[in-house]
Amino acid sequence: MLPPARYVRDIEGVTPQTLTAEILASTEPLLLRGLVKHWPMVRAGRESPQAADSYLRRFYRDASVVAMLGAPEMQGRFFYNEDLSGFNFSPVRARLDAVLAELRDHYGDAQPPAIYVGSTTVDTCLPGFREENDVDLGGRDALMSVWIGNQTRIAAHYDLPDNLACVAVGHRRFTLFPPEQVGNLYVGPLDFTPAGQAISLVDFARPDLEKHPKFAEAMRHAQVAEMRPGDALFIPSMWWHHVEALDRLNVLVNYWWRQSPEHMDTPTNALMHALMSVRDLPKEQRKAWQELFRHYVFEADEDTAGHIPAGARRILAPLNADATRELRAQLLKRMNR
Repeated sequence: MLPPARYVRDIEGVTPQTLTAEILASTEPLLLRGLVKHWPMVRAGRESPQAADSYLRRFYRDASVVAMLGAPEMQGRFFYNEDLSGFNFSPVRARLDAVLAELRDHYGDAQPPAIYVGSTTVDTCLPGFREENDVDLGGRDALMSVWIGNQTRIAAHYDLPDNLACVAVGHRRFTLFPPEQVGNLYVGPLDFTPAGQAISLVDFARPDLEKHPKFAEAMRHAQVAEMRPGDALFIPSMWWHHVEALDRLNVLVNYWWRQSPEHMDTPTNALMHALMSVRDLPKEQRKAWQELFRHYVFEADEDTAGHIPAGARRILAPLNADATRELRAQLLKRMNR
């Protein structure tokens, strides 16, 4: 039997005007009740799914989106097929108004087909929407995206950027895990994924503890956020999160931003390269490289290269955009030998 998860810390009374830098740099998830309750999108959704549909259509300008479609039998769980050689859904490119019409046609179904439009840039598909529905993030260069669908389940995954997820229409349940629980989540392939990020293979609706026994330990560290329209959830970088959309029409708007300079590469590339060049070394060599990574990367400080004259430290000095560009070119040249 799984232990009950504790709830994400709940903060009442936060407004876009009182959204502090401390909140947006938290290392724990935070549920911000009613943060965007004033949005016209939220008000329309509270009126009815039809009103929310009409509100979205106000901003539609012939944009196409990638929609993921699945049979009713999958019960909204976007996942792999049985042997992980493919997926249980089909991605299609369609007009957004056509997707909204397909959703509307199934409002009354007891078990509708699964329909999901994930991570689509708001300014591209709904120009003008942001002028009426936005959060001031204090100068952060945030990407604003919209997610639209019916009752869906998105497997636990992590994202590199910090994330402010705002429920505009419908209700959602997030189940979150700190990064150190990766070994208890039974993560699938890193290079073949349903939507770009590696996912947990555990079915959260029916966890098989004989097949995935360590998931019980993960749940001891889990935090759950039950979200209503107008609520927002801050998800720190690298926290695993499983997402359930619970209503016949659900709209979520999120903001992504990184706390690192734009010129920094994604650490995922370093992980992939380490799998290729480090993982299969003999044990003692791996230990030697572990020490080098500890020294130069994970515990690097001002003493790491302090014995080298400042002008001669090269890549051991703090990297700027030009130095990063030069280093990337050197790496590409070495890899293409």
